[in-house]
Amino acid sequence: MRDYSKYARVFKALGDPKRAMVVDMLSSGELCACRILERFEMSQSTLSHHMKLLCECGLVKSREQGKWTYYSLNTDTVSRVRRFLGDITSGKESHITKAGASCCRGRDEDE
Repeated sequence: MRDYSKYARVFKALGDPKRAMVVDMLSSGELCACRILERFEMSQSTLSHHMKLLCECGLVKSREQGKWTYYSLNTDTVSRVRRFLGDITSGKESHITKAGASCCRGRDEDE
């Protein structure tokens, strides 16, 4: 069985519009925290909190260079999340409810 919880963490992180915007910004390539901060009206500590959540779920990578932190998308995670979303939104024979698909047939007639 899949580990749905790790994917749920990614979607939860993306549930905040500002974090989704940061991911969109990073889709163009690595950015320094100062460049990300220029786009938003928030404190550096608030940005750090958002970036921490994006890094913890594995969607974003960070690297230090001097006093600056640079962020980029973790392409491996992005690929896995894309596959996961495709898998859970497409019909298939091995769907988790297939085994009990007929469990409610005839129940309305019994009432």
